[in-house]
Amino acid sequence: TMKRMVVILVTVVVGLLAAAARADDVTLQTVPPVVVKTIPEAGAGEVDPKLTEIKVTFSKDMQNDSWSWSMLSKESFPTLDGKPKYLADKRTCVLPVKLEPGKTYAIWVNSDKNVNFKDSEGRSAVPYLLVFKTKK
Repeated sequence: TMKRMVVILVTVVVGLLAAAARADDVTLQTVPPVVVKTIPEAGAGEVDPKLTEIKVTFSKDMQNDSWSWSMLSKESFPTLDGKPKYLADKRTCVLPVKLEPGKTYAIWVNSDKNVNFKDSEGRSAVPYLLVFKTKK
């Protein structure tokens, strides 16, 4: 009916206006940090098993000594070879690892439950699943 169409149209317009108002609140300062780069890259299938560090770079300066490198499963999590640390850029976190050849690794960088990768203002990074496979 025409009345129902008008109600739907008004609902859509109000929804769009609300979304636009929220979009105005988005600033580089207020958004949570996101992963912008990883070494190795997510989805890489020919990673050198001799690689000794996994590096994750965020879009913002991060809190030092705070991270959540989390398991998707025990089998797919790399063997650690030291403590994580941030580089001088304050955005890149390094995880020392020992990798095996011909293995698929999956690591949550933050997750639903673990949110200790945080920017300098305390906002938790958007969870990111890093998956890669080493060469045989």
